[in-house]
Amino acid sequence: MSAWQPLPDELPPEVQHFVEQLRLLKDRTGLSLVALGARTAYSKSSWQRYLNGTQPPPRQAVVALCRVAGEDPERFGVRWELAVRVWPRPAATTAGRPTDTAGTGPAMTEAEAEAYEDDPTLPWWDTPVEEPRTRPPGRLALYAALAVLALLALVGIGVALIGAITLS
Repeated sequence: MSAWQPLPDELPPEVQHFVEQLRLLKDRTGLSLVALGARTAYSKSSWQRYLNGTQPPPRQAVVALCRVAGEDPERFGVRWELAVRVWPRPAATTAGRPTDTAGTGPAMTEAEAEAYEDDPTLPWWDTPVEEPRTRPPGRLALYAALAVLALLALVGIGVALIGAITLS
């Protein structure tokens, strides 16, 4: 188990609760952040940001952690939705937008929360299996024909050599 840093007080309660639940889930796995990164396809530094409340995790990261911990991803999916909707945005994007209730920046709109899936990578177990590429038909027949021609050429050369030896 690790000793977690306290979460910032300005985080909304939904975010604090969600991050605390993620921390408990991570602790139950018994994995270090490096090992968790290897098992989930999300880096150690990404997990540090997610588990310290500085950045909301993508839904797929939460699903991956749930799978590693043997938990139901649906239960954490609901918590994720609630937290992402009120997660404070960076201060640089506050121009012309209302700030969240903590005053740390604008909260995500519902449409932004729905669209928040910024991680394009899939864990290896979710990657679709590619079908092996088939070679164009006839390539094997071409190789076989070339092998037969080479064999016939060798046989012809051998017959000619044997004939030359017997004539001399």
